[in-house]
Amino acid sequence: MEILIIIQTSRVKSAFRMITSAQMRAARALLGIDQRKLAERAGLSLPTIQRMEASDGVVRGNVDSLMKLVDALAANGIELIGEGTTSSKGGRGVRLR
Repeated sequence: MEILIIIQTSRVKSAFRMITSAQMRAARALLGIDQRKLAERAGLSLPTIQRMEASDGVVRGNVDSLMKLVDALAANGIELIGEGTTSSKGGRGVRLR
């Protein structure tokens, strides 16, 4: 079963299915930042980012941490593309806006 998570903040309103560790690494690569810089931008600890990226497949974390991560990526121009979401090739990925 796949769960749809809707996140709404004053800055970003985004709907996504799940973020994978591969998407996190790809997003960091597009931004040219390391885990420490992502942690700073998301307001999370470095061990939290490391734990998320070490997940096998879908990132695990509490809702607040996931919201901070997704908001930080979106604020830096990253668009998460969920499974089944329209994209030029289909499938999961990230896109720099």
